[in-house]
Amino acid sequence: MKNLKKKFRFRIHLKSKHLLVIMTFFCGSAVVATLASGITSAPLQEAAGMIVVPFEKSITTIGLWLTDINKSFQEKQDLIDQNEELKNTVDTLTEQNNILIQNQSELSKLQELYDLDVEYSDYPKVAARIISKDPGNWYDTFMINKGSKDGIRVDNNVIAGKGLVGIVTEVGSNWATVRSIIDDSSNVSAMTVGTDDNCVVEGDLELIDEGKLRFTQLYDKEDKVTVGEQVVTSNISEKYVEGLFIGYVSDIQLDTNNLTKSGTIVTPVDFQHLKDVFVITVNKKDSTEEGAEE
Repeated sequence: MKNLKKKFRFRIHLKSKHLLVIMTFFCGSAVVATLASGITSAPLQEAAGMIVVPFEKSITTIGLWLTDINKSFQEKQDLIDQNEELKNTVDTLTEQNNILIQNQSELSKLQELYDLDVEYSDYPKVAARIISKDPGNWYDTFMINKGSKDGIRVDNNVIAGKGLVGIVTEVGSNWATVRSIIDDSSNVSAMTVGTDDNCVVEGDLELIDEGKLRFTQLYDKEDKVTVGEQVVTSNISEKYVEGLFIGYVSDIQLDTNNLTKSGTIVTPVDFQHLKDVFVITVNKKDSTEEGAEE
């Protein structure tokens, strides 16, 4: 009885590697016996077909599924690569477009300077670039990169865009300071083009928010000056050469003294985005000493 228990315990605890050897031996013996006896292999083939074929189909299905996944992954990666390439192309085109816009803006400003040079061809001029300005939104006082070595002097008139900008107040060898006509301390003796009536154009940093200047002391007894009238520097100005365009009359009213008129002028100069200017290198006093200006 004890011996039977030992044998039973031995079978239960048979190691897997021993079991594998036994099964291999058994299968091999079966194959040899089958071949020796001449028994047909059809049952084995049928059994193999029942087991192997579905297994192969499963493997094929899994392979196709993995192939589809790999293809899908590759397509996704291709799309990612294409998207990245498109983004790079867009960035490049955006940069090129910005450069074109800047070049177009620069060209427009240069065209304005050229037109201004042609319009005031009677006056010698030096082109200059603004290099600094006082704090604030407006170019009421600023510095340019040309000075005495370029022929610039105090009281030289400065123009830009389509009209008068200001006057030179200080000069160094390679720099100059300009006070523009929008500055609160600026007064320009002016006149209307159509009637030759004199007035004074005054700077006003609050009014320039509307793109306008103020004019006062206009004598217009016959009421000929109307909205849209052009205003230029007058022949009696002490510091400004004659005929520099200042702007158009946008509003006009009779003063309380019933003798003079005042109003506003729309300036053609963008005093918020100045960059390049012309300095007229001849002063008014060089040609005449007559006239006075407050």
